[in-house]
Amino acid sequence: MTVTMYGIKNCDTIKKARAWLDEHAIPYAFHDYKTAGIDPASLARWIEIQGWETVLNRAGTTFRKLSDADKQDLDSARATALMLAQPSMIKRPVLEHPGGILIGFAPERYARALL
Repeated sequence: MTVTMYGIKNCDTIKKARAWLDEHAIPYAFHDYKTAGIDPASLARWIEIQGWETVLNRAGTTFRKLSDADKQDLDSARATALMLAQPSMIKRPVLEHPGGILIGFAPERYARALL
């Protein structure tokens, strides 16, 4: 099974998700989009599958620091541009696996999809 986790290395949620995968002996590749960026095709695929509202991390510090003008009238194109410019605005983790993608970490959802 090929699994790739996308996120930021020092994120607490990423640490929990990685620990869960390790505990269940599920091998995975890790892509740190804080250092390596994110390619537009991957982001577009996630948005197509889950919707930009799910992929955009509105609770994170980076989004909250945006000006009110940047937060107004968000649509898919504007949200995509923001996430490409500042990948830390992508909800974490994004886990690609043979059955699809998971956004965010919940042990029960990981178990249903991966075990």
